[in-house]
Amino acid sequence: MKYGVVFPQTEIGADPAAVRAFAVAAEELGFDHLIAYDHVLGVDASNHPNWKGFYDYKDMFHEIFVLFGYLAGATTRLGLATGVLVLPQRQTALVAKQAAAIDVLSNGRLRLGVGVGWNFVEYEALNEDFSNRGLRSEEQIEILKKLWTQDLVTFKGRWHKITDAGISPLPVQKPIPVWFGGGAEQVLQRIAKMGDGWFIPGYGELPDAEWKGKYAQLQQFAKKEGRDIASIGIEKIVKASKSHDLLKKQADAWKQAGTTHFSVSTMGQGLKTPDDHIEAIRIFKEAVSG
Repeated sequence: MKYGVVFPQTEIGADPAAVRAFAVAAEELGFDHLIAYDHVLGVDASNHPNWKGFYDYKDMFHEIFVLFGYLAGATTRLGLATGVLVLPQRQTALVAKQAAAIDVLSNGRLRLGVGVGWNFVEYEALNEDFSNRGLRSEEQIEILKKLWTQDLVTFKGRWHKITDAGISPLPVQKPIPVWFGGGAEQVLQRIAKMGDGWFIPGYGELPDAEWKGKYAQLQQFAKKEGRDIASIGIEKIVKASKSHDLLKKQADAWKQAGTTHFSVSTMGQGLKTPDDHIEAIRIFKEAVSG
């Protein structure tokens, strides 16, 4: 099982040295990858009745591709995973270009996790359609894979048109692995059809009945697509803890449940400084490695 850390987007601050230090520490501690979340805009919830979002304008989010460009140069081995990029609110060809650039600059260390998002205000501000984001994302992924593997692409779909054009340089990985976030049935179908992996949303700190049901669904969809479930990576993220026993129990349980990647998030744990976040991931790595 591969072990990762979640970049503490909302708590790390804006000091470039602290951003770099966290990623370098993760690499030096032996983690396999770093996951970063994606939001372009935050909103003032008080001006949006019935707002149910997870974040608002006070929560800090470093732009994910710019962040990874910076961290690609600060590290040499650490994988960089978007967990997840809100794909339908971004221009597809531009995502292909940016992702390819990160993959080149990191020498093939990018894993592109994608999702459809929930922040309709963000979609509005970026001039993209919130209502068709799920279906549109399927066409986007088809285009991404073409642009990452072909010098020239001609494509005409429902939402996109490319006429004999391509990106250069192409990525190191052809194509870059695409993982999905979310747990809806349509998401599981997309994973089985075109995904390399799945970021598990929630479903408890230990495998539970809800998780088992979703995993069984994914197995069924993969079988219909002629795929072995073992060919699909699965990542679980848990909260940081000071308990070695709990962390080891979680790692063992999720590995037995079929996950291939196991990561820790230090956000929302009351940690005050970047060094506190680094200490929390050190405890996690010590626990799961012991």
